[in-house]
Amino acid sequence: MKKKKWLWILGGLAAVIVIFVIGVILYLRFVLPAVPLKEVSVQVTPERVEKGKYLANHVMVCMDCHSVRDWKLYSGPPVEGTLGQGGEVFDQKMGFPGSFSASNITPFNLKSWTDAEIYRAITSGVKKNGKAMFPIMPYPYYGTLDTEDVYCIIAYIRSIPEIESSPPESDPEFPMSIILNSVPEKATPSQKPLPSDTLKYGEYIVKASGCIECHSPAKHGQIIKELAFTGGREFQFPDGLLMSSNLTPDPETGIGNWTKEAFINRFHAYDLSVNAPIVITKGAMQTIMPWTMYAGMTETDLGAIYAYLQSLTPVKNNVVKFRQAR
Repeated sequence: MKKKKWLWILGGLAAVIVIFVIGVILYLRFVLPAVPLKEVSVQVTPERVEKGKYLANHVMVCMDCHSVRDWKLYSGPPVEGTLGQGGEVFDQKMGFPGSFSASNITPFNLKSWTDAEIYRAITSGVKKNGKAMFPIMPYPYYGTLDTEDVYCIIAYIRSIPEIESSPPESDPEFPMSIILNSVPEKATPSQKPLPSDTLKYGEYIVKASGCIECHSPAKHGQIIKELAFTGGREFQFPDGLLMSSNLTPDPETGIGNWTKEAFINRFHAYDLSVNAPIVITKGAMQTIMPWTMYAGMTETDLGAIYAYLQSLTPVKNNVVKFRQAR
Protein backbone atom coordinates (compact mmCIF):
# COMPACT_ATOMS: atom_id res chain seq x y z
CA MET A 1 0.00 0.00 0.00
CA LYS A 2 2.80 2.40 0.87
CA LYS A 3 4.45 1.78 -2.51
CA LYS A 4 1.16 2.43 -4.29
CA LYS A 5 0.68 5.60 -2.28
CA TRP A 6 4.12 6.89 -3.25
CA LEU A 7 3.44 6.09 -6.90
CA TRP A 8 0.27 8.18 -6.70
CA ILE A 9 2.20 11.06 -5.08
CA LEU A 10 4.98 10.91 -7.67
CA GLY A 11 2.45 10.69 -10.48
CA GLY A 12 0.63 13.72 -9.09
CA LEU A 13 3.84 15.72 -8.83
CA ALA A 14 4.78 14.78 -12.39
CA ALA A 15 1.36 15.89 -13.59
CA VAL A 16 1.70 19.23 -11.76
CA ILE A 17 5.14 19.78 -13.29
CA VAL A 18 3.87 18.95 -16.79
CA ILE A 19 0.88 21.29 -16.38
CA PHE A 20 3.17 24.04 -15.08
CA VAL A 21 5.61 23.67 -18.01
CA ILE A 22 2.75 23.66 -20.52
CA GLY A 23 1.32 26.75 -18.82
CA VAL A 24 4.65 28.58 -19.04
CA ILE A 25 5.03 27.66 -22.72
CA LEU A 26 1.47 28.79 -23.50
CA TYR A 27 2.06 32.05 -21.60
CA LEU A 28 5.29 32.73 -23.49
CA ARG A 29 3.75 31.75 -26.81
CA PHE A 30 0.35 33.44 -26.67
CA VAL A 31 0.45 36.15 -23.96
CA LEU A 32 3.91 37.67 -24.42
CA PRO A 33 5.23 40.06 -25.54
CA ALA A 34 2.82 42.23 -23.56
CA VAL A 35 4.13 45.72 -24.31
CA PRO A 36 1.26 48.19 -24.68
CA LEU A 37 1.33 51.03 -27.18
CA LYS A 38 1.89 54.45 -25.63
CA GLU A 39 0.37 57.63 -27.04
CA VAL A 40 2.86 58.93 -29.60
CA SER A 41 2.41 61.58 -32.27
CA VAL A 42 5.61 62.79 -33.87
CA GLN A 43 5.57 66.14 -35.63
CA VAL A 44 7.98 65.91 -38.56
CA THR A 45 10.02 69.12 -38.54
CA PRO A 46 13.22 69.98 -40.44
CA GLU A 47 15.09 70.12 -37.14
CA ARG A 48 13.95 66.65 -36.11
CA VAL A 49 14.67 65.20 -39.55
CA GLU A 50 18.21 66.63 -39.52
CA LYS A 51 18.94 65.38 -36.01
CA GLY A 52 17.40 61.99 -36.85
CA LYS A 53 19.56 61.77 -39.97
CA TYR A 54 22.67 62.27 -37.85
CA LEU A 55 21.60 59.71 -35.25
CA ALA A 56 20.45 57.08 -37.79
CA ASN A 57 23.53 57.36 -39.99
CA HIS A 58 26.36 58.19 -37.60
CA VAL A 59 25.45 57.27 -34.00
CA MET A 60 22.76 54.58 -33.75
CA VAL A 61 23.65 53.65 -37.36
CA CYS A 62 20.20 52.21 -38.13
CA MET A 63 21.13 52.40 -41.80
CA ASP A 64 24.04 50.04 -41.19
CA CYS A 65 21.77 46.97 -40.98
CA HIS A 66 18.74 48.38 -42.80
CA SER A 67 20.59 49.00 -46.10
CA VAL A 68 22.61 46.87 -48.50
CA ARG A 69 26.29 46.99 -47.60
CA ASP A 70 29.08 46.91 -50.18
CA TRP A 71 31.45 44.26 -48.89
CA LYS A 72 33.89 44.91 -51.74
CA LEU A 73 34.89 47.99 -49.73
CA TYR A 74 36.39 48.10 -46.23
CA SER A 75 33.74 48.15 -43.48
CA GLY A 76 30.92 47.59 -45.98
CA PRO A 77 29.51 51.11 -46.46
CA PRO A 78 25.85 51.29 -47.56
CA VAL A 79 25.24 51.01 -51.29
CA GLU A 80 23.81 54.22 -52.71
CA GLY A 81 20.07 53.98 -53.33
CA THR A 82 19.46 51.22 -50.75
CA LEU A 83 19.07 53.39 -47.64
CA GLY A 84 16.52 51.73 -45.36
CA GLN A 85 15.44 48.93 -47.68
CA GLY A 86 16.56 46.20 -45.28
CA GLY A 87 17.55 42.65 -46.13
CA GLU A 88 20.74 42.19 -44.08
CA VAL A 89 20.64 38.65 -42.67
CA PHE A 90 22.07 37.40 -39.37
CA ASP A 91 21.92 33.62 -39.20
CA GLN A 92 23.39 30.40 -37.83
CA LYS A 93 26.67 30.95 -39.69
CA MET A 94 27.18 34.00 -37.46
CA GLY A 95 26.22 32.16 -34.27
CA PHE A 96 22.59 33.26 -34.06
CA PRO A 97 19.76 30.88 -33.02
CA GLY A 98 17.89 31.18 -36.30
CA SER A 99 17.80 33.49 -39.29
CA PHE A 100 17.02 37.14 -38.60
CA SER A 101 16.43 39.65 -41.38
CA ALA A 102 16.55 43.46 -41.14
CA SER A 103 13.23 44.90 -42.24
CA ASN A 104 12.43 47.66 -44.73
CA ILE A 105 12.19 50.90 -42.71
CA THR A 106 11.39 53.22 -45.62
CA PRO A 107 7.86 54.66 -45.93
CA PHE A 108 7.10 51.83 -48.40
CA ASN A 109 6.84 49.46 -45.44
CA LEU A 110 6.12 51.84 -42.58
CA LYS A 111 3.37 53.99 -44.14
CA SER A 112 0.74 51.79 -42.48
CA TRP A 113 2.52 51.95 -39.11
CA THR A 114 1.52 54.54 -36.52
CA ASP A 115 4.16 56.59 -34.72
CA ALA A 116 3.30 54.60 -31.59
CA GLU A 117 4.00 51.30 -33.37
CA ILE A 118 7.35 52.52 -34.69
CA TYR A 119 8.28 53.86 -31.24
CA ARG A 120 7.44 50.49 -29.66
CA ALA A 121 9.49 48.61 -32.26
CA ILE A 122 12.56 50.80 -31.73
CA THR A 123 12.41 50.89 -27.94
CA SER A 124 10.81 47.56 -27.02
CA GLY A 125 11.34 45.26 -30.00
CA VAL A 126 7.70 44.51 -30.82
CA LYS A 127 6.51 44.69 -34.42
CA LYS A 128 3.21 46.08 -35.67
CA ASN A 129 1.82 42.52 -35.75
CA GLY A 130 2.78 41.98 -32.10
CA LYS A 131 5.71 39.66 -32.80
CA ALA A 132 8.92 39.97 -30.78
CA MET A 133 12.13 41.02 -32.50
CA PHE A 134 15.49 39.38 -31.80
CA PRO A 135 17.73 41.99 -30.10
CA ILE A 136 20.32 42.05 -32.88
CA MET A 137 18.82 45.53 -33.08
CA PRO A 138 19.76 46.64 -29.56
CA TYR A 139 16.30 47.82 -28.53
CA PRO A 140 16.99 47.10 -24.82
CA TYR A 141 19.44 50.03 -25.03
CA TYR A 142 17.29 52.16 -27.32
CA GLY A 143 14.49 51.84 -24.79
CA THR A 144 16.59 53.81 -22.29
CA LEU A 145 17.28 56.73 -24.65
CA ASP A 146 15.75 60.18 -24.45
CA THR A 147 12.28 60.13 -26.02
CA GLU A 148 13.13 63.12 -28.21
CA ASP A 149 16.05 61.26 -29.82
CA VAL A 150 13.72 58.40 -30.74
CA TYR A 151 11.16 60.89 -32.09
CA CYS A 152 13.89 62.36 -34.30
CA ILE A 153 14.67 58.90 -35.68
CA ILE A 154 10.97 58.41 -36.46
CA ALA A 155 10.78 61.81 -38.19
CA TYR A 156 13.84 60.97 -40.28
CA ILE A 157 12.73 57.54 -41.47
CA ARG A 158 9.34 59.03 -42.33
CA SER A 159 11.19 61.43 -44.66
CA ILE A 160 13.51 59.07 -46.60
CA PRO A 161 12.56 57.89 -50.12
CA GLU A 162 10.35 54.82 -50.49
CA ILE A 163 12.09 51.67 -51.70
CA GLU A 164 10.01 48.70 -52.79
CA SER A 165 11.58 45.80 -50.96
CA SER A 166 10.13 42.99 -48.86
CA PRO A 167 12.88 41.13 -46.95
CA PRO A 168 11.98 37.65 -45.65
CA GLU A 169 10.50 37.30 -42.18
CA SER A 170 12.90 36.36 -39.40
CA ASP A 171 12.82 32.69 -38.43
CA PRO A 172 14.06 31.93 -34.88
CA GLU A 173 14.85 28.32 -34.03
CA PHE A 174 13.14 26.45 -31.20
CA PRO A 175 13.35 27.10 -28.26
CA MET A 176 14.37 30.70 -29.10
CA SER A 177 11.09 31.02 -31.00
CA ILE A 178 9.35 30.74 -27.59
CA ILE A 179 11.94 32.38 -25.33
CA LEU A 180 12.17 35.42 -27.60
CA ASN A 181 8.73 36.59 -26.51
CA SER A 182 10.06 37.22 -22.99
CA VAL A 183 12.74 39.70 -24.14
CA PRO A 184 10.71 42.84 -25.05
CA GLU A 185 9.98 45.17 -22.16
CA LYS A 186 8.34 48.53 -21.76
CA ALA A 187 10.68 51.43 -22.58
CA THR A 188 12.28 53.25 -19.66
CA PRO A 189 13.49 56.49 -21.29
CA SER A 190 16.00 58.79 -19.62
CA GLN A 191 16.91 62.42 -20.04
CA LYS A 192 19.90 62.92 -22.32
CA PRO A 193 22.82 64.30 -20.28
CA LEU A 194 24.43 67.56 -21.34
CA PRO A 195 27.68 67.18 -23.31
CA SER A 196 29.42 69.10 -20.51
CA ASP A 197 28.79 66.09 -18.24
CA THR A 198 31.31 64.14 -20.27
CA LEU A 199 31.18 60.73 -18.59
CA LYS A 200 27.39 60.48 -18.39
CA TYR A 201 27.02 61.89 -21.89
CA GLY A 202 29.63 59.40 -23.13
CA GLU A 203 27.79 56.52 -21.50
CA TYR A 204 24.60 57.68 -23.22
CA ILE A 205 26.27 57.83 -26.66
CA VAL A 206 27.89 54.42 -26.11
CA LYS A 207 24.44 52.95 -25.41
CA ALA A 208 22.97 54.67 -28.45
CA SER A 209 25.82 53.37 -30.62
CA GLY A 210 25.49 49.80 -29.36
CA CYS A 211 29.27 49.46 -28.85
CA ILE A 212 28.77 46.80 -26.19
CA GLU A 213 27.05 44.42 -28.62
CA CYS A 214 29.96 43.85 -31.00
CA HIS A 215 32.76 44.44 -28.50
CA SER A 216 31.71 41.76 -26.02
CA PRO A 217 31.97 37.97 -26.38
CA ALA A 218 28.65 36.29 -27.18
CA LYS A 219 26.96 32.93 -26.80
CA HIS A 220 24.03 31.97 -29.03
CA GLY A 221 23.86 35.54 -30.29
CA GLN A 222 23.61 37.04 -26.77
CA ILE A 223 26.50 38.98 -25.23
CA ILE A 224 28.18 37.81 -22.04
CA LYS A 225 27.65 40.93 -19.93
CA GLU A 226 30.35 40.03 -17.41
CA LEU A 227 32.88 40.42 -20.26
CA ALA A 228 31.40 43.63 -21.66
CA PHE A 229 33.73 45.69 -23.89
CA THR A 230 36.58 43.17 -23.61
CA GLY A 231 36.34 42.24 -27.31
CA GLY A 232 36.66 38.84 -28.89
CA ARG A 233 33.22 38.48 -30.48
CA GLU A 234 33.61 36.48 -33.67
CA PHE A 235 32.35 37.41 -37.13
CA GLN A 236 32.90 35.03 -40.00
CA PHE A 237 33.85 36.43 -43.40
CA PRO A 238 34.57 34.45 -46.59
CA ASP A 239 38.30 35.21 -46.32
CA GLY A 240 38.70 34.84 -42.58
CA LEU A 241 37.50 35.26 -39.02
CA LEU A 242 37.18 38.74 -37.51
CA MET A 243 37.35 39.24 -33.74
CA SER A 244 36.26 42.55 -32.21
CA SER A 245 38.75 44.70 -30.31
CA ASN A 246 39.15 45.10 -26.56
CA LEU A 247 37.79 48.57 -25.72
CA THR A 248 38.75 48.58 -22.04
CA PRO A 249 41.66 50.86 -21.02
CA ASP A 250 44.11 48.00 -20.57
CA PRO A 251 47.45 49.48 -21.76
CA GLU A 252 48.67 46.28 -23.40
CA THR A 253 45.63 44.71 -25.02
CA GLY A 254 43.03 47.51 -24.98
CA ILE A 255 43.00 51.26 -25.62
CA GLY A 256 44.73 52.35 -22.42
CA ASN A 257 47.61 53.97 -24.33
CA TRP A 258 45.39 55.74 -26.86
CA THR A 259 45.08 59.51 -26.68
CA LYS A 260 41.75 61.24 -27.24
CA GLU A 261 43.13 62.75 -30.45
CA ALA A 262 44.27 59.36 -31.77
CA PHE A 263 40.86 57.85 -30.95
CA ILE A 264 38.97 60.57 -32.84
CA ASN A 265 41.39 60.54 -35.78
CA ARG A 266 40.96 56.78 -36.15
CA PHE A 267 37.28 57.30 -36.90
CA HIS A 268 37.70 60.33 -39.13
CA ALA A 269 40.26 58.48 -41.25
CA TYR A 270 37.35 56.56 -42.83
CA ASP A 271 35.32 59.65 -43.79
CA LEU A 272 34.44 59.00 -47.46
CA SER A 273 33.90 62.71 -48.07
CA VAL A 274 37.62 63.22 -47.40
CA ASN A 275 39.33 59.90 -48.14
CA ALA A 276 38.74 57.36 -50.90
CA PRO A 277 37.15 54.05 -49.87
CA ILE A 278 39.47 51.12 -49.25
CA VAL A 279 38.95 48.30 -51.75
CA ILE A 280 39.19 44.84 -50.23
CA THR A 281 41.53 42.43 -51.98
CA LYS A 282 41.26 38.65 -51.61
CA GLY A 283 42.47 37.47 -48.21
CA ALA A 284 42.59 40.98 -46.73
CA MET A 285 41.03 41.86 -43.38
CA GLN A 286 37.37 42.89 -43.51
CA THR A 287 35.27 44.22 -40.63
CA ILE A 288 31.62 44.47 -39.67
CA MET A 289 32.44 47.76 -37.84
CA PRO A 290 30.74 50.53 -39.89
CA TRP A 291 33.73 52.87 -39.78
CA THR A 292 32.53 54.98 -42.71
CA MET A 293 29.26 55.70 -40.90
CA TYR A 294 30.74 56.40 -37.47
CA ALA A 295 33.27 58.67 -39.24
CA GLY A 296 30.50 61.26 -39.47
CA MET A 297 30.15 61.48 -35.69
CA THR A 298 31.05 64.83 -34.14
CA GLU A 299 34.28 65.30 -32.21
CA THR A 300 32.17 66.03 -29.12
CA ASP A 301 30.41 62.67 -29.32
CA LEU A 302 33.56 60.71 -30.17
CA GLY A 303 35.46 62.45 -27.38
CA ALA A 304 32.72 61.57 -24.89
CA ILE A 305 32.82 57.92 -26.00
CA TYR A 306 36.58 57.92 -25.47
CA ALA A 307 36.21 59.40 -21.99
CA TYR A 308 33.61 56.82 -20.98
CA LEU A 309 35.64 53.88 -22.29
CA GLN A 310 38.69 55.15 -20.43
CA SER A 311 36.63 55.06 -17.21
CA LEU A 312 35.99 51.31 -17.49
CA THR A 313 37.92 48.72 -15.51
CA PRO A 314 40.94 47.59 -17.57
CA VAL A 315 40.70 43.95 -18.62
CA LYS A 316 43.59 42.10 -20.22
CA ASN A 317 42.33 40.26 -23.31
CA ASN A 318 44.72 39.92 -26.21
CA VAL A 319 42.55 39.66 -29.30
CA VAL A 320 43.84 38.45 -32.66
CA LYS A 321 41.75 40.73 -34.85
CA PHE A 322 41.70 38.67 -38.05
CA ARG A 323 42.61 35.12 -38.96
CA GLN A 324 42.80 34.33 -42.64
CA ALA A 325 40.76 31.38 -43.87
CA ARG A 326 42.86 28.36 -44.71
